[in-house]
Amino acid sequence: MKTIFLLFDSLNRSALQIYGGTNMTPNFNRLAARSAIFDNHYAGSLPCMPARRDMHTGRLNFLHRSWGPLEPFDDSFAAQLKSSGLYSHLISDHYHYFEDGGATYHTRYSSWDFIRGQESDPHIAMVTPPLERFRAQYHPIQFEETRDGHRLQGMINRSAVKEEKDYPMVKCVEATLAFLEDNHCSEQWFLQMETFDPHEPFAAPTRFRQKDRNQEETGYKGPILDWPRYRKVEETHAEIAELRANYAALVAFCDEQLGRILDKMDSLDLWEDTAIILTTDHGFLLSEHDWWAKNRMPFYNEVAHIPLMIYHPQMRLRGGSHISALTQTTDLMPTILDIYKAEKSPQVLGRSLLPYLFGQPGTERQIALYGIFGGAINATDGRYTYFCYPENMESHDLFEYTLMPMHNRSLFELYELEPAALYRGFSFTKKAPVMKLPAFASAKRSPRQGGFSDTQSCLYDLISDPEQMHPFRDDAIESRLQTLICTEMQAHEAPDELYQRFELTEK
Repeated sequence: MKTIFLLFDSLNRSALQIYGGTNMTPNFNRLAARSAIFDNHYAGSLPCMPARRDMHTGRLNFLHRSWGPLEPFDDSFAAQLKSSGLYSHLISDHYHYFEDGGATYHTRYSSWDFIRGQESDPHIAMVTPPLERFRAQYHPIQFEETRDGHRLQGMINRSAVKEEKDYPMVKCVEATLAFLEDNHCSEQWFLQMETFDPHEPFAAPTRFRQKDRNQEETGYKGPILDWPRYRKVEETHAEIAELRANYAALVAFCDEQLGRILDKMDSLDLWEDTAIILTTDHGFLLSEHDWWAKNRMPFYNEVAHIPLMIYHPQMRLRGGSHISALTQTTDLMPTILDIYKAEKSPQVLGRSLLPYLFGQPGTERQIALYGIFGGAINATDGRYTYFCYPENMESHDLFEYTLMPMHNRSLFELYELEPAALYRGFSFTKKAPVMKLPAFASAKRSPRQGGFSDTQSCLYDLISDPEQMHPFRDDAIESRLQTLICTEMQAHEAPDELYQRFELTEK
């Protein structure tokens, strides 16, 4: 068996026609027509690398730790496949893999190919940037003249994109096509093609704007505007329309590149022995709920409810069938192992999704927890979503548990390490102690574009209020969901202070 795992970062469920979106996505439709479509698939840990740790290990990251590398005790599906003799290859332009906080993921594969130049990847060396040219070229909200942030490097990187072939996503797909051409006759392998797009900045060739709606239709007349800040909406109607149109254009670009991979599947007759999994890590708010982006605000379904489709050559389910079971990111790891009939370790808490494809009853999930370290514990049972915040975000101690003390782009600072204590209370660390480190508010962890906002606990009824516009409270519903949350937290060995922080009673 062969598997292609396609990961598009920040791919909104609502951007795809198969989920009711209005964007034209013929190639996502084309894959969906062969696949099982999961209708109630949710994120786990956010953002980028925490989500990928969930995918690798089948466990939630955010209950114990913020953004960081795989741990020495983690059971990575890629490492397990490699140790069993199965060849795995990663192709990605997701540059966070190659920073401090992602340093141990790519080395779990047999080989990897890193495509440079996305967002603020420190790729193009430019000692003296043309600041005045950039100032005129870009909208003020995405212009920066110092290297303290990451938008200046983003502008520098974009100056190297002259033709469509220069876009990192195109290079990712070229590398994918080359891998398939070179290795399609081999009996077994695992290929992960992961592109940063449609993550911001929403930069796509201009023809994708001209295809559906042009600049005049948004009413926007200013310089380049395709990189929103992680904050409340402050833009004009025309600016909002411009940002949304540029996201739609980038999704159309992703769709076209997906089509190139599907064409290669056709020409090499790979459908007979190759599974495909396509998903994302999380969504992105595009002015809904008066917010841009992710991390800071409540995790509305635009962020948490994400697309997933799976094709298997021997699946008995008809292509295009919809599966209503509640699933989430942690289920991908055991699903990948199941494709190769590999056993999962006792530490894996995710559930294989293959039984659904073969018409068998899967292990039904009663609750899905999702969130970001230090934020709310969010949960859904498929009917309700529940945002559970502490009464005071700073009222209880919060600790990171790790042997890999690295933030997104830096090591932990010495003041963070000085009070470290060894903690031996987790069985999933396989008898290894971990450092218990105070989670200082000043640490360089997400959310880095401001603190948490709108931190009020509430419920939403997804049947009567699918757009989550009418929050409410209900003691009976909350009590039932809290019981399910505690059961899931116990399974993940959540630390004691989290129960105190959220005033939950450990069941």
